[in-house]
Amino acid sequence: MKPFVSCHDRKIKMNWWLSWVLWISVPLANASDAPPGAGSGRPSVPEKLAPYFHPPREFADDMGNYRSPLRFYDGRPVNTPEEWKQRRQEILDTWHGLMGKWPPLIEKPAIEILGEETVEGIVRNKVTVEITPRDGTIPGYLLIPNVQPPWPAVIVVFYDPETGAGLGRERLDFGLQLAKRGFAALSVGMPASLYYPDKTKAELQPLSALAYAAANCYNALVTVPGVDPARVGITGHSYGGKWAMFAACLYDKFACAAWSDPGIVFDETRPNVNYWEPWYLGYEWGIERERGVPAHDNPRTGAYKKMIEDGFDLHELHALMAPRPFLVSGGSEDPPERWKALNHTVAVNRLLGYENRVAMTNRPSHAVTDESNDILFLFFEHFLKNAGRP
Repeated sequence: MKPFVSCHDRKIKMNWWLSWVLWISVPLANASDAPPGAGSGRPSVPEKLAPYFHPPREFADDMGNYRSPLRFYDGRPVNTPEEWKQRRQEILDTWHGLMGKWPPLIEKPAIEILGEETVEGIVRNKVTVEITPRDGTIPGYLLIPNVQPPWPAVIVVFYDPETGAGLGRERLDFGLQLAKRGFAALSVGMPASLYYPDKTKAELQPLSALAYAAANCYNALVTVPGVDPARVGITGHSYGGKWAMFAACLYDKFACAAWSDPGIVFDETRPNVNYWEPWYLGYEWGIERERGVPAHDNPRTGAYKKMIEDGFDLHELHALMAPRPFLVSGGSEDPPERWKALNHTVAVNRLLGYENRVAMTNRPSHAVTDESNDILFLFFEHFLKNAGRP
């Protein structure tokens, strides 16, 4: 296996050596410290970004019918930041219990270079990344910006790695666009199997397995000389939005996140918000349900069935982000009424003394637009590149 620092020619090797010298001369921020922009509980945000941190008037302070994350499961209220730490751990442990406990993370996952090219001054490396302790890998592209390190970085998750790296669908090239803005970017696609260790005896629900893979991608990315481990975010669209949401919520080393129209809560009125499917949260050994919305003759299965029966919803996962910032780039599956769920994380942040941590944009279509992308990129620039610079 060729390690990442074994580049193909002397010039690239020298560039990496210089990057490393520059990098080690910059004091590292501890990734467990306060998140980017956390020097003040009320950080300013750019004028163009500011409106998206506030719900429309009709949804201001509307908590909907969601169970408050600021109550322990036994009903006790959470009144202090110290109590929130305990409650946060309770949520995290409970959801891992529902979806399966992760294996230990790989401390320094291997990145193997398969090829390299330069695009508009950006080095785009075709790579594989080690994501499981049993020799599992994931395909990807590592993009290195044409600026001096240290770099903020973003992991882009989608069905395939090419799209995020600028080799696929228009407007979904998040990794390439962020690299042009001075970010290192790792664009990855689906692993060979969604089931860990395999479908016949899966120990994790597939969405949790994807989150585990993304956590190992973080551990791999921060071994790249020049990448600042305290300034790594994650994003994805649709399927990738679900993946990015679970990864960011379950792994707190991601400094911030942006989720593009994944369906941020359970909603059986919308077929595309399909967490019930076995490749998301509905895996149950020995049962193969028909695709589609749960019905009397096609009942829920797996962890999703228990979550619905016991009153769980994804707003509890959102709350695990606090006080780390996140943006919902909402489309057809995440309309403005999703603020009813997001207001719960706003409340958690207020308990912790933070504002401007939860944002949402809205567009009518599921497809991204130039305008929604502009805000998504500005979000990362603000929290990872500008206000968040250690």
